[in-house]
Amino acid sequence: MSGIFGVVSKNDCLEDLFYGTDYHSHLGTQFAGLAVWQDELTRRIHDIRGSQFKTKFYDDYKKMKGNKGIGVISAKDEQPIYINSKFGPFVIATNGFIDNADELAARLYKEGQSFSEVTGGGINLTELVAKLIIKGKSIIEGIEDMFLKIDGSCSLLLLNKEGIYAARDRYGYTPLVTGQRDKDWAVTTETTAFSNLGFKIKKYLEPGEMVFIDEQGMKAKRAGRSINQICSFLWIYTGFPASSYEGITVEIVRERCGKFLAKNDHVKIDLASGIPDSGTTHAIGYAMESKVPFRRPLVKYTPGYDRSYTPPSQETRDRIARMKLIPVQDIIKGKRIVICDDSIVRGTQLRNYTVQKLLECGAKEIHLRIACPPLIFPCKFNFSTRSIHELAARRAIKALEGSDIKNVSPYLDESSLKYKKMVDWISKDIGATTLKYQKLNDMVEAIGLPKEKLCLYCWTGKHP
Repeated sequence: MSGIFGVVSKNDCLEDLFYGTDYHSHLGTQFAGLAVWQDELTRRIHDIRGSQFKTKFYDDYKKMKGNKGIGVISAKDEQPIYINSKFGPFVIATNGFIDNADELAARLYKEGQSFSEVTGGGINLTELVAKLIIKGKSIIEGIEDMFLKIDGSCSLLLLNKEGIYAARDRYGYTPLVTGQRDKDWAVTTETTAFSNLGFKIKKYLEPGEMVFIDEQGMKAKRAGRSINQICSFLWIYTGFPASSYEGITVEIVRERCGKFLAKNDHVKIDLASGIPDSGTTHAIGYAMESKVPFRRPLVKYTPGYDRSYTPPSQETRDRIARMKLIPVQDIIKGKRIVICDDSIVRGTQLRNYTVQKLLECGAKEIHLRIACPPLIFPCKFNFSTRSIHELAARRAIKALEGSDIKNVSPYLDESSLKYKKMVDWISKDIGATTLKYQKLNDMVEAIGLPKEKLCLYCWTGKHP
């Protein structure tokens, strides 16, 4: 997932833009960019792999000037993209994933279009979105037409000399929230960006809703849709603890997830702990409900280390996982430990860099408790898992069945024997004493939205 932030101010907006964008650094690890407009456009993009946003953009922030701008922390593509179009020049930043990008690009090639931005040998999806938008009769109609053509998701900010267009994905997979501070306005993926900058939440944009923000304020351009399929993983893992989506705060949901894990557990343990950072609050909830002490047998060395889930290469993910967690042997030795984590995606990091470290430090028992059900389907709506073969649950199914199978529905039933065998296989593969996953309905209840308002695709394989 990427993070996008925009601001329109009566005065220079660079400080707000710089820090507001930086508050999305937990979402992307590849590229970042800023674009501002006053008398003219100024744009900067930097590779942030192995570095921090603030370090790369500090000099730019001091030199750039403008009263309106957009910023992005990108999970994959270089952005924001600049386009000089029939609507005039604009820059655009996006958050999402387009599953039919190759098909759409092929159509544009046949129409005589070309692409100038290439990331990793493929089409830059933000440029593709821009090229689809400029086919419309207006910017608003172009965005609407683009929404109808893509399979996947796309929320966006589009900046031109008049102001900022903000449009949320038509199914609401990714969030956009507007905020106000006196006469200044902002729009963000993460509400975390508002608090310290003094912005108050004005509106959680609805799926498909579009607004325009300029010096006079915020104007509605298109109403939202009743259907909503916001990504559940935002609360379980992706989102920052202080952020809220649809008015529901991440930290509170994670506490409730941990409590549900404890309610369904009867194992005798000495302490509850979590894989930092996102697993920590799940563990706090577990400790609150079970009345066992919360302690930190594994401590994250924070400076300079990204999330191990987000980088695209397995080598980078493994290196981060190996280096960022440091064991505290005096807490671990001889103890029966519950380890809470947000999810098991591939399982290699838990096996090689978590369980192994605890065993080497003398842990007596290691009980893994996972805040969501087994991930069985690769995400179609954002940059995360892209292959069935990456998923630990699919490896387990293949091992149990002797080959890949199309119908995995028996493994989705939490009460079935096949589900139990799948979980047991993953537990043995990782090296845990026991392993339990969150029940789907408990996760939904912890989030607090009706099931039909949530995207549960990676657990159920179903979407609109």
